[in-house]
Amino acid sequence: MYTRIWNRREFTPVTPEDSVINTGKDRGNYMVSLSDGEWKIMNRLWESEGRTITELTAALQEETAWDKHIVITMLNRMEKKGAVAHRKEGRAKVFYPIVPRGEVSMQETRGFLQKVYRGSLGMMINAMVEDQELTGEEIQELYDILEQAKRRNG
Repeated sequence: MYTRIWNRREFTPVTPEDSVINTGKDRGNYMVSLSDGEWKIMNRLWESEGRTITELTAALQEETAWDKHIVITMLNRMEKKGAVAHRKEGRAKVFYPIVPRGEVSMQETRGFLQKVYRGSLGMMINAMVEDQELTGEEIQELYDILEQAKRRNG
């Protein structure tokens, strides 16, 4: 269980480890909605201990062709949302995520499921199965997931 150190109005991260959202029983009390571009930045930040604007711009250059001004604008917006924070290291700002990847991914998945399939996991899986042919390995993986859920739910 982690200690919650921020809320929607303010946060005071000390280090990336100190800035983790509570994943216990009050999970989901925060809402961080990310645009496609913000996901690109967050994925780079989750891969590392933190990155400067220059490092992020270079890492994203081939994929996005963004200049540093776009990256700065997006980081500022993400900081206001409570998705990232920064610390000063000399003259540079080092940005790091303060929301866990798993929590944000699950939140986005729930939102997609609700928006597109009215919350029906069965409808989503049926649509995916009808759209593409599954390999034997993928079918077995689905069976294993369902068996695990069955054991967990008794």
